[in-house]
Amino acid sequence: MEKRLPARLYVFDAYGTLFDVHAAVARHAQEIGPQAERLSELWRVKQLEYCWVRSLAGAYRDFAELTRDALFYAAARCGGLNPALLGRLLAAYETLDAYPDARPALAALKAKGAALAILSNGSPAMLGRAVEAAGLSDLLDATISVDEIGVYKTAPQVYALATARFGVAPDEVSFQSSNRWDIAGAARFGFRTVWVNRTGLPDEYRDLPPDRIIRGLDELAAVPD
Repeated sequence: MEKRLPARLYVFDAYGTLFDVHAAVARHAQEIGPQAERLSELWRVKQLEYCWVRSLAGAYRDFAELTRDALFYAAARCGGLNPALLGRLLAAYETLDAYPDARPALAALKAKGAALAILSNGSPAMLGRAVEAAGLSDLLDATISVDEIGVYKTAPQVYALATARFGVAPDEVSFQSSNRWDIAGAARFGFRTVWVNRTGLPDEYRDLPPDRIIRGLDELAAVPD
């Protein structure tokens, strides 16, 4: 089997891969009460659902708006939250905690001379605040948002944003995501894919498999291209 050349570009999903999407609720879990975990899970599920529905319908709306709408729905399903707390949750989502392994992994790849980028459903403003709060700005060569084209992942044209920005072929890109559906879309586009399966979820989309499966970003620099 012919050995492939090392990846020229490492592209990372943001939410769920570099940033913990449940961190916002975790910060206010005591105030939310026993529904906190359910609220966080439902918020994430509806956020993604709204992205896919609007992409299929050709009715794009900013990710921040969909995040807000998803929270309001989740809160209503969990018995309601007061407006002040809803505001604090939305503010917390703007500065989600980065996973502890995120910066060390990016730094290790950067030290090897790799180009690094984020490719995300997030809006430019949201991503800018999250990256700055997490202290990752100095390690990234680009932060690319679907807002440029007004359609969400897993549309192929989203993944093409990265190849166009850096002038590389799909098979020169290593794409990392904790979202298995995102890995499926990236694999279909032709990226080398690394599924960051932090919680040991069962596999799916078996016709669009990842090239590698890791449990954390700390494994990434040790994974051969």
